[in-house]
Amino acid sequence: MGRFGGAQKSKDMTEGPILKELVLFSLPLLLGNIFQQLYNTVDSVVVGNFVSADALAAVTMTGSAVGTLVGFFVGMSTGAGVVISQRFGARDRAGLRKAIHTSLAATFFMGLAMMAVGYFVTPGLLRLMQTPETILPLATTYLRIYFLGIEGLMFYNMTSGILRAVGDSRRPLYFLILTSVLNVVLDLLFVIVFHLGVAGVAYATILSQFISGGLGIYVLARSKDDYGITMREMRIDSASLKKIIFIGLPVGLQQAVISFSNVFVQGYINSFGNASAAGWGAYGRVDAFVMLPLQSIALAMTTFTGQNAGAKKADRIDRAIRESILFSTLLTIAICTAEFAAAPQIVSLFNQDPEVIHYGTLFIRTNCLMDGLCAFNQIHNSVLQGVGDSAAPMAIMIFSLVVFRQIYLFIVSHVSNSLRLISFGFPAGWLIAVIILEIYFHRRGWKRMIAA
Repeated sequence: MGRFGGAQKSKDMTEGPILKELVLFSLPLLLGNIFQQLYNTVDSVVVGNFVSADALAAVTMTGSAVGTLVGFFVGMSTGAGVVISQRFGARDRAGLRKAIHTSLAATFFMGLAMMAVGYFVTPGLLRLMQTPETILPLATTYLRIYFLGIEGLMFYNMTSGILRAVGDSRRPLYFLILTSVLNVVLDLLFVIVFHLGVAGVAYATILSQFISGGLGIYVLARSKDDYGITMREMRIDSASLKKIIFIGLPVGLQQAVISFSNVFVQGYINSFGNASAAGWGAYGRVDAFVMLPLQSIALAMTTFTGQNAGAKKADRIDRAIRESILFSTLLTIAICTAEFAAAPQIVSLFNQDPEVIHYGTLFIRTNCLMDGLCAFNQIHNSVLQGVGDSAAPMAIMIFSLVVFRQIYLFIVSHVSNSLRLISFGFPAGWLIAVIILEIYFHRRGWKRMIAA
């Protein structure tokens, strides 16, 4: 059977104390996510302090555009992780290896497509976001360079997803620590010494991402465990690919459509001027950090659910749902309370312009205390994905975070000129998603999917 039980780096999550397992598994994920966020955040801090407020806006506003294209692949990697974790939990060695090699082969071809599409659609996406003309050349430069190096990011995400699916959340963390430090050094070198501006931070990011992706491939290629890879097995297995697409396609569409919707939200914010755009960008970077503990626990729940679904342990999943929601909600509320109090000081780290600090503080204090709502969405969504039900969550999230949010923004922008009400469109969408997903989750009978 190979080394399912003997693998030193993988982890069987079908036994042991639940909350302890989730927290211990999610801690490396959290640290890894923090370092991954540092890629873009350090870019923002460096250009905001050493270039200009316009450069800060150019770098930060590209998040929605990147998410529109990259989000689709992230969904597909989630589908691959679910299939891999289920086969790992079921002790299906042959199926496990086919799923892993299929995932990596598909990643290569998808990366090439993403690079080409991203490069050519960049100007159109930025104009759709109503990017101010003074910022447009800078944002175009940053985004095009970013997409030219997208293969590195995609291979890091996929190889890390494979390792997490078999219970190894530590080595992806080590990769990110190394490359995040490298990214900081290269940012400072390219911007302060070589005066490359936004192009410099883009080059620093993609070079670091290629190294992290290469490290992931190296670890899998050197592994003697059942999840190790070889070139002779590097082919696409149609059955594995179909299952990955079945689970991952709805998740990918959900991520891409929601990110595309955020392009329109960015357009509403941009219409208030450059300082508003920069303040919103700072808020987005800060909020991404605040949400990391919750997202890490939710990601751990996907692996936990996948392995226990493969082992037919529905009661264990049920207990994990209750414990993870309570823990992540309390933790998120505590972090957001501190964020609310320190908002001006936090925004000033990105840029010292009083107007930028005003807008960034406004956005943080309007939205942050509602972040705790996302615990229900994230955990329930992860469980449904872990048992293979990704289509319904996709529909619910797209309705709540895209359709409802756009209707809300359209109405508010026509009856009021309040930037606070416009920014509140984010938590309003979360609230609707909580209500609908909660109803679906308890009526769906997800345990029957495990027994099937």
